[in-house]
Amino acid sequence: MRHNKKFNHLGRQSSHRDAMLSNMACSLIKHKRISTTLAKAKALKVYVEPLITKSKAANNETITKITKTVTVKHRKPEIIQKYGEESQVERTINIKSSTPARRLVFSYLKDNAVVNMLFGEIAAKVADRQGGYTRIIRTGFRPGDAAEMCFIELVDYNENMLKQKTAKKTTRTRRSSKKKEVADKVAETTPETVETAPETVEPTEETAKE
Repeated sequence: MRHNKKFNHLGRQSSHRDAMLSNMACSLIKHKRISTTLAKAKALKVYVEPLITKSKAANNETITKITKTVTVKHRKPEIIQKYGEESQVERTINIKSSTPARRLVFSYLKDNAVVNMLFGEIAAKVADRQGGYTRIIRTGFRPGDAAEMCFIELVDYNENMLKQKTAKKTTRTRRSSKKKEVADKVAETTPETVETAPETVEPTEETAKE
């Protein structure tokens, strides 16, 4: 029974659905754009975007050194006479901060080449983006079963739409800026007026007699 399971099952069992979404996510990371049905694209968006967020940990990668005591079993008789059958040795291990994230992402994608591409090229490309790494563009209905089709793509790899956005930003002007430009032009054309105080007439002797 479903019991409040509101996500789209896509007409498949859980194992089949997970394998399909994993393959679609690998294709999206490789080719940056794939064509599929709208229902699958919405399910893929929810599936792949948390993995891209995990990959951004590779940009701030740090290496921590951990020392561990390891028990080593000896086989040669000379070493057994000297140290015994077992001895404890301290070893330093370098652990990268992105290693847990890589293992978690690999458990979903099952492809080392795709994981390396995700943590390398794509993580650097989407480093400044806070979310919304994918875009769905509807393309109409499929002949035959009339399923709604669409493209799903990575936002930062569509160069045409990025050019249009930059062009809109450069051509956009606000009304307040226009008013300021008009006011500056009027100020340049009008001559400067210097305020002068009214002349004071000093009283003479004739005016004093009157």
